[in-house]
Amino acid sequence: MSDAANRVADASGNWVDTRAPRWSRPYLRLSRFDRPIGSWLLLLPCWWSAALAAGVATSIGQLPRIIVLFLIGAFVMRGAGCTWNDITDRDLDARVERTRSRPIPAGQVSVRQAVAFLFLQALIGLVVLLQFNRFAVATGIASLVIVAIYPFMKRITWWPQIVLGLAFSWGALMGFAVTLGRLDAAALALYAGSIAWVIGYDTIYAHQDREDDALIGIKSTARLFGARTAQALLAFYGLAVVLVGVALALAGAGFAAWVGLAVFAVHLAWQISRFQIGDPARCLQIFKSNRDAGLLLFAGLLADAAMRVG
Repeated sequence: MSDAANRVADASGNWVDTRAPRWSRPYLRLSRFDRPIGSWLLLLPCWWSAALAAGVATSIGQLPRIIVLFLIGAFVMRGAGCTWNDITDRDLDARVERTRSRPIPAGQVSVRQAVAFLFLQALIGLVVLLQFNRFAVATGIASLVIVAIYPFMKRITWWPQIVLGLAFSWGALMGFAVTLGRLDAAALALYAGSIAWVIGYDTIYAHQDREDDALIGIKSTARLFGARTAQALLAFYGLAVVLVGVALALAGAGFAAWVGLAVFAVHLAWQISRFQIGDPARCLQIFKSNRDAGLLLFAGLLADAAMRVG
């Protein structure tokens, strides 16, 4: 079978397809290195938290190191999470047009090989985690419970996006755990705000599969909200902005952080204005734009941390 036939339907033409060694391509696809947007979305709450906690500590000496370690950890652990998701969802993926070309249902990787690859990625993630203090290590390990149960939630609840939010927002706690060795109220507010953000953007993402999900009985907020999705996005994105604002206030953040939050809010409003329930391509485009939204907020938090030290 040609490599073109082995490409994942919604991620073709990327560097994995064109530059990666042929033997590695199924594994890189399994960990979604051909679609790094999910890794960015896992990473951004980590960076927000690290920058905000550095501002609270009025010290940025360790921030570059923390940023790099979070970058490595987020990409590796998102890969591990996707591998676990594909192992548990292999039968469902085979029945959905967009996902049946993924490595396991397409026969590019066996379940046993996928499990071995999962453990390798988890081991790398553990090495990264062990660079931090004991409280941060314990906090990071606690997230694995949520990661483990997430793939099963779409089978039993209309709100799997909440569980995804709990997992993908965990980094909002990690920056405080690493920098301060504790979880302040600001960290909890940032975590809650990130959860609301995740529910919003993953609802947009889930609209790509709404019809297939209905056929095979998969639940999601996209199906739950239906034609009322735009109103739901307004509610969840609005809640995200308010809760992140609470986190900034509790952390004593300065002007730069508030500017970052304002630009973040404008970007979320733009997403809602562009959203069209019946246009899967636009849903994917808007979903991916959340990387830029998160980076804008991070830039404000980073500038604020630097200004507080200066």
